Amino acid sequence: MSKPLLDRFLTRGVKQGRLGVVFADGSARTYGQPTSGFLEIVIRFTDDRVPRDIVLDPRLGAAEAYIEGRLVIEEGDVMGLVSLLRANNPWDKDGDIGPPSRLKRLINRASFAAEQINNRVGSKNNVAHHYDIGNDLYALMLDAEHWQYSCAYWGEGVTTLAEAQGAKLAHIAAKLALKPGSEVLDIGCGWGGMAIHLARHHDVRVTGITLSEEQAALARERVREAGVADKVTILLEDYRDTAASGRRFDRIVSVGMFEHVGRAQFETFFRSCATMLADDGVMLLHTIGRFGGPGTTDAFTRKYIFPGGYIPALSETVAASEKYRLIASDVETLRLHYAKTIRAWYANCMAHREAIIAMYDESFFRMWTFYLAGAATVFENGGMCNYQIQYIRSRHALPITRDYLIGS
Repeated sequence: MSKPLLDRFLTRGVKQGRLGVVFADGSARTYGQPTSGFLEIVIRFTDDRVPRDIVLDPRLGAAEAYIEGRLVIEEGDVMGLVSLLRANNPWDKDGDIGPPSRLKRLINRASFAAEQINNRVGSKNNVAHHYDIGNDLYALMLDAEHWQYSCAYWGEGVTTLAEAQGAKLAHIAAKLALKPGSEVLDIGCGWGGMAIHLARHHDVRVTGITLSEEQAALARERVREAGVADKVTILLEDYRDTAASGRRFDRIVSVGMFEHVGRAQFETFFRSCATMLADDGVMLLHTIGRFGGPGTTDAFTRKYIFPGGYIPALSETVAASEKYRLIASDVETLRLHYAKTIRAWYANCMAHREAIIAMYDESFFRMWTFYLAGAATVFENGGMCNYQIQYIRSRHALPITRDYLIGS
């Protein structure tokens, strides 16, 4: 029964572009039709379980079959395969408006209840799952200058990944309206790129906190090499513990960390930030988000990539922050910037394929590139984006127009 079900699924799902499928019994089908701008991909199943696995959970089933070598891409690559499937069902397609169905709302509600609490121990373990797999992998994938593992900013004239990441750092710094000598907290500081940039270009003191031991070690090394060790301190610390210490900061920045907080901790996060932010302070939150309302984290991402993570809707982010009188003074939606960023990471991984396989194995490489392909295409055709939300505690903390950003 699985093969006919998959056949109907692909017949409905692939209208533009062509997907060729060779089944384990030797039979073959072609779905869709040649379409300008759409790819042609051929895949082969090595056993009869693959159709069943995909029908039961399309993303996890296809991912695990690909990781295990039971779904083989004969023509094209995994980015092309995922792009073809996603482009046939874009989130913002014509006519697909209105609230989610009652069934989807019930599923979401049940998933909400099942979300991990993400306490201190859980948070550290979840971070280690992804970020402590080895700095050598990220050295091959990320930009060599800034080591930024988050959405870059592809302004006019920006062509390289390093330029785009530098532009992102400058864009965020402008929104922080920094002053010489300001005390800045960088929540989820990664490998120190943001802290180094702020200290070097804006004469501020930065405390960076992370839960990743490997990130912290390399961040400290990069800070020393950058010559800003007198201005930057990197701590292996949970933001809740920083808040409990009683320290306050003139500026708070958090890039690519809020996705890991977990829905149950949204209010705790913003309560902590409001406690730590000076009365006339400014905060900038950069996070992956959803175009629509609250949703769920798919099984592949929960299992292989970001356990305990959740991509927030703008509505639930603001709802959590407004309880602590944080004023959302500016909101920017980055729509396609992350797709361009992740495609650059994917290209770097493909260029270093043999080195990554030597570090881990072929299965890891397939898992990692499937993750990147899915991530890139969900920003191109799915319901994901990036939000930059600027917060203040006092309405007088910033100029009343955005002119201060011009030329920054």
